[in-house]
Amino acid sequence: MTQSHTGQDRGRERGRDRARDPEPDPGRGGPPAGRSRLDRCFRITARGSTVAREVRGGVTTFMAMCYILLLNPVILSVPDATGAQLDAGQLTTATAFAAAVTTLAMGVLGNVPLALAAGLSVSAVVAFQVAPEMTWANAMAMCVVYGGVIILLVATGMRELIMNAIPLALKHAITMGIGLFVCLIGLVQAGFVTSMDGPGGVAGEKPVQLGVHDQLTGWPVLCFAVTVLLIFLLQVRRVPGAILVGIVGGTVLAAAVHQLTGMTRKDWGGLNAPEISGSLVSAPDFGLFGDVSFRGMADVGGVTVAVIVFTLVLAGFFDAMGTIIGIGQQADLVDSDGRMPGLSRALAIDGAGGVLGGVAGASGQTVFVESTAGVGDGARTGLASVVTGLGFTLCLFFTPLAQVIPTQVAAAALVVIGSMMMSNARHIDWNDPATSIPVFLTTVLMPFTYSITAGIAAGVIAYVAIKAVEGRWREPGWLMWLLAVVFLVYFSLGPIEGWLGVR
Repeated sequence: MTQSHTGQDRGRERGRDRARDPEPDPGRGGPPAGRSRLDRCFRITARGSTVAREVRGGVTTFMAMCYILLLNPVILSVPDATGAQLDAGQLTTATAFAAAVTTLAMGVLGNVPLALAAGLSVSAVVAFQVAPEMTWANAMAMCVVYGGVIILLVATGMRELIMNAIPLALKHAITMGIGLFVCLIGLVQAGFVTSMDGPGGVAGEKPVQLGVHDQLTGWPVLCFAVTVLLIFLLQVRRVPGAILVGIVGGTVLAAAVHQLTGMTRKDWGGLNAPEISGSLVSAPDFGLFGDVSFRGMADVGGVTVAVIVFTLVLAGFFDAMGTIIGIGQQADLVDSDGRMPGLSRALAIDGAGGVLGGVAGASGQTVFVESTAGVGDGARTGLASVVTGLGFTLCLFFTPLAQVIPTQVAAAALVVIGSMMMSNARHIDWNDPATSIPVFLTTVLMPFTYSITAGIAAGVIAYVAIKAVEGRWREPGWLMWLLAVVFLVYFSLGPIEGWLGVR
């Protein structure tokens, strides 16, 4: 394909993205008139999907990520600089509300199968770095600032420019790295893999282990293992909706075990458990909504505020970028150059999630890597996100239902999706060190550091450094070099903060 043809194709893609008309089928001028309005609105048939598959994928994504309704309040339960703590019930409402609004917006406006919720990396920064320096109202204001910066980067085209500047090989590496990352998340959530005490484990021993003392113990881990095996077997038999069927089957098994063995919620890790206690209906408490204040932020120092904003932007920007790239490739929504049509709208909604999350009191919202569960079950359009968003909306009133699916069962889907995302390894030329080394670093450092950003950073730095050594320093382009410098600063934040005297 010539350069001019490529440019024309991209122009046509951008034109279709701006329009609300459905994508035309290959070789046909548009969708047949006989298709339903829902089909035309979400371009379901044009993307090779069906309504049933989208609904199934949306439900699967919701089941894989509904744990955030319990986990985010736990993370944000720490006291702020004044010793004040946020109400758990209000945090649950805020988390469900922000996830519902942003995910519905992504489905309707972005038309991509990406679900959003409170980003764990962002929430961790807010809870353990921001809140100890200021009040919770100030901390949520920092989320609004971070979201505003992301929106500005989207509006100027810089964020999409950065995503498109990353070489295709590194995009495949990001997909593989996220696959290993979500697999590790699933293994850890299930208790199949646990950490040893201390940063390096017990002296002379390994930092992680199988179960407890290298043994799998407890019924929850068994339910996880059975669910993983069940999903794999269903996939081998090419059963439609294998992941969703497996999660439902695992939940039924967990409920049976829970009743027969007399287990308690604590036995399931204190989060989700296959039981319903009390009333099914709960009234939402929006007490945290709008509790945002920019007053008093200057008291902590301009340098501290700047470092906090920089850290939040990096945590939200590149985690979401890597996730969108990985899911876009998994859902076959990218072109031959690894670019995803409609990307700018998805990025804008992701940035707006930071603002909305701060205003709602749930911390910044970002694209969730668990969206891969729905994509793995066939989701290809925004209808799946609408279904997921409706699930969070219902949780505003039926929060107990979200707790029925054990974390260990939902974690099985992440392991399965991780195996599916590793298939991108076939696109890598492993005999070329200039490609394989950055790909390797990107892939392995995401799970090993528990950070998507760290993996992308290492890959970008290695890529430009190798090109420079080869004498092809112009090949990466100025933006990749700029990213390399930014990531060098990212890895050096600790010494820089110490040098500047930042607490």
